[in-house]
Amino acid sequence: MTDVIIVGGGPVGLLLACELKLGGADPLVLEAATGEERRTRSLGMRSLNARTVQSLALRGLVEPVAAAQWATLDEFAAHREPADADLVAMLVELLQKGQMKGHFSGLPLLDESGRAEYLMLKQDRLEAVLAERAAGMGVRIRQGCAVVDVTQDETGAAATLADGRVERAAYLVGCDGGRSVVRKRSGFAFEGTPPTMTGRTAVAEPDDPGAVPSALRGPGGLVNRSLVPGEIATIEFDAGPDVRDVPMTAGELEASLRRVTGRDVVVKRLETGIRYSDNTRHADTYRRGRVLLAGDAAHVHSPIGGQGLNLGLQDAVNLGWKLALVARGLAPAGLLDTYTAERHPVAARVLRNTRAQVALMRPGSQVEALREVLAEVLRLPDADRHFSAMVEGTDVDHAPGTPGGVGRFVPRLEATPADPSGGPTPADPSREQTRSDASDEQTRSDPLDGPERARPVAELLRDGRGLVIDLSGADGLHAALAGHRDRVRAAHAAVPGDGERVPAAGGPELLLVRPDGYVAWAGARAGLGDALTAWFGPAR
Repeated sequence: MTDVIIVGGGPVGLLLACELKLGGADPLVLEAATGEERRTRSLGMRSLNARTVQSLALRGLVEPVAAAQWATLDEFAAHREPADADLVAMLVELLQKGQMKGHFSGLPLLDESGRAEYLMLKQDRLEAVLAERAAGMGVRIRQGCAVVDVTQDETGAAATLADGRVERAAYLVGCDGGRSVVRKRSGFAFEGTPPTMTGRTAVAEPDDPGAVPSALRGPGGLVNRSLVPGEIATIEFDAGPDVRDVPMTAGELEASLRRVTGRDVVVKRLETGIRYSDNTRHADTYRRGRVLLAGDAAHVHSPIGGQGLNLGLQDAVNLGWKLALVARGLAPAGLLDTYTAERHPVAARVLRNTRAQVALMRPGSQVEALREVLAEVLRLPDADRHFSAMVEGTDVDHAPGTPGGVGRFVPRLEATPADPSGGPTPADPSREQTRSDASDEQTRSDPLDGPERARPVAELLRDGRGLVIDLSGADGLHAALAGHRDRVRAAHAAVPGDGERVPAAGGPELLLVRPDGYVAWAGARAGLGDALTAWFGPAR
């Protein structure tokens, strides 16, 4: 029987599949859409914030995603309209200089030091990178497989397809979007606030391109010409779209442009278009028995601010290693409860700030005054840090107030592998038999094999195992992991210069870092065994 069925093969589902496969589980991805449908939902640009970029770095994915970004922007440069040239050139320059951090309701957040971690690309380009990685790992992906029902019992979950076939697995994860069949059929509550706006993005050709401004905030709403050549977007604050599934027409977009701009715009051709709103809802929990939710299936909100994709990708990174351990029988099912406990508050915070961003986009002199005041506030260093951390996802703390950095993303430091070979050391041969050949090959070709040297922690997490970092310089750490070496590797923190590393007075001797990069535990060696069991299951 399959370990995990993933319903939905967008970026969240694909990244989750990669994480599960890396953890030794056998996932099956069922995606309803095929070519044209997938292209339509990829309208507009998507941003990857700092925390998502840091997470992708843990798996060696930043380089191919960045390459896809620049290929996309080069393609756009060859087809840009003269009226959009300055805006596109400015954004490209900010990305090249490492100054782009994102925005809050259109108010830019910039890093003058040039250390920002931020990427922009079309969703289909990101999906292509993740699909290639998944295929290379041996993940099974089936397109054109619409799931119409989901059931579960004490031993597993089942997905019924539109053609009547039934697929069964130990667990099932809904990554199937805001109108998730998995969520609806599995009884998750989805409360929130109704829409107050209608957004439209379309590939269209106006009769006079100059009649559509590059960017405008006016009494009727907003309009802008996308970075993507040929794309036009409008937002009207009109209580939400009347229809969602009826294809957009040139007449519909033309009417919206006229209301927003006050100009007699004529749209002579519309290729494709989508509608969206600020409908904001949140699942009461992300797990019901053997069924879980991730991405838009668990939370929907306004796309203003570009946080939705990042929120979903972070769900996948948080859930993947945990579900792999549980599905393989290495950790108890209770570990999955930490998924809701950790990710639900993060999403609630995003839903709150996206509501605020929508409010700041509304037309009117009072809102304009508020935007001017906030723009002044954002020039204050402390305010800039606060809003930037919120938008970049770097303020996430799964254990607020806990010392030793527990609950926070691992600090930037280097460490030297303590494993004798520098590579994976399974506790017993049975681990190799539970992983697919593709996943085994990826593990055996670990870039850490070779001469022992200090490496960034991100590299040490690349094989999907946890990491115990010794801060004291004591020996015997590798042996202390004994029955957990199939799930956790050991490393010594690198120390500049000579001499032994001694932890700061009152500081921890060890850090236990999870596969997703967050510190799970910090303390003395005597407590390591209990921490390993709590987060990675019993010793083998």
